[in-house]
Amino acid sequence: MSEVRLAAEQRTEFGKGAARRTRRAGKIPAVLYGHGSDPKHLALPALEFARVVREHGQNAVLTLDIESSTELALTKTVTTHPIKNYIEHVDLLLVQRGEKVTVEVPIVLTGDAAAATLLTQDLTTIQVEADALNIPEQVEYSIAGLAAGTQVHASDLTLPAGTSLVTDADALVLAVNAAPTAAEMDGDSGEATDAEATEEG
Repeated sequence: MSEVRLAAEQRTEFGKGAARRTRRAGKIPAVLYGHGSDPKHLALPALEFARVVREHGQNAVLTLDIESSTELALTKTVTTHPIKNYIEHVDLLLVQRGEKVTVEVPIVLTGDAAAATLLTQDLTTIQVEADALNIPEQVEYSIAGLAAGTQVHASDLTLPAGTSLVTDADALVLAVNAAPTAAEMDGDSGEATDAEATEEG
């Protein structure tokens, strides 16, 4: 994952009113914390940051130009408005080059399971530990041709070099089950009807 450079401003006003003014000015309120330092209240350029999230995902690493200093930060939490869908606030974690961080990464399934099966996906993300500058954008797993009865656990996923699994290795990611046939579905309704008839009789 490549670094992205953004110019950030220090915020001196706080509270809901100040946050609204920041957003009206085309910026996003943000807090940078970590490594035992005092939190820094920042304003990020809204359009540029939205593009970063779109292109690099929510684990984007930013090089922040803050007045006369430069900080390396991992995007930790992005809060969006539930209705209007704009970014309301961002939490950033201060990181250093070579540092390992724990992040959530989406699981992307490719291919199609065998015919006449139903797929149940229990996990859509996993937690991994990776170098702050080499966080995988996603972890792919091919379900092509998987037969009924197959179970895939977190330990079955292939992670990029230098990335280790934090999620419980035995955690169930997905299961492939046999799809009920039309005859079985009809049989279920028929059995219910017979039972009802017996009770009535």
